[in-house]
Amino acid sequence: MKQYLDLLRRIRTEGIVRGDRTGTGTQGIFGHQMRFDLAEGFPLLTTKKVFLKGVIHELLWFLAGDTNIRYLTEHGVRIWDNDAYRHYGERCASAGIEPLPREEFLAAAGQPSPVDGYRYGDLDHVYGYQWRSWPRPDGGIVDQIADAVELIRRNPESRRIVVSAWNAAEIDRMALPPCHVLFQFYVADGRLSCQLYQRSADTFLGVPFNIASYALLTMMTAQVCGLRPGEFVHTLGDAHLYLNHLAQADEQLARTPRPLPRMRLNPDVRSLFDFRYDDFTLEGYDPWPAIRAEMSF
Repeated sequence: MKQYLDLLRRIRTEGIVRGDRTGTGTQGIFGHQMRFDLAEGFPLLTTKKVFLKGVIHELLWFLAGDTNIRYLTEHGVRIWDNDAYRHYGERCASAGIEPLPREEFLAAAGQPSPVDGYRYGDLDHVYGYQWRSWPRPDGGIVDQIADAVELIRRNPESRRIVVSAWNAAEIDRMALPPCHVLFQFYVADGRLSCQLYQRSADTFLGVPFNIASYALLTMMTAQVCGLRPGEFVHTLGDAHLYLNHLAQADEQLARTPRPLPRMRLNPDVRSLFDFRYDDFTLEGYDPWPAIRAEMSF
């Protein structure tokens, strides 16, 4: 994962300090690209712990078209809790309803609420909705993921195998506007590659997660389309480190990456929507020694 460390190094040497919506402040750059050949191994950081369980469950959640945190919380993945509770508070304020305390809200995820048309835990029209149910003007929907798979199989040389999460007309209906906004598949020599454009990249916490997620999506899509995994190309817009992560980033840069692990997919799965958590097996993961005890899958 030299590519990731090179990004950290570039931010620390060239980055400009700017404000941000959180008030924390960032050091960042604009415009960066990393390339990962998936034949060389699964691009999971070996110099920092990555919440792989969360990567897998969130990706399955996206692919299911789900936008309620219930599935995630039931599987111990809490990465969307804060956004869900903030969004719930905004919906309650608009409706003039007193919100539940946070823990009661999380326990009630998926259940109807007094807010009209809202279930506890809803994030509204975020990634899964746009991927699987992009609204058409005539009231129908576009299943972008199913369409992309079909296009890969039917016309692999197409330059239109694109999935977008940035629906400008619905940004105000999302708990959080998408950071990873658009990805495109490319087929050549029997290999499937994917390029992601990410408008905003929290380089310390988010980017390692995003790399693993889209690398895995590329592998899954390649399998169900009868192709070999090619490259994952990660193009970043605003790539930044929060100022309270600078010391941790410098610690990362002092570590030497270990060999990449391998990710094995259940070869019997032939539909992108049939994958389950147990269909993924990580092999040969040997992270930096000080974090081996922290590993979790």
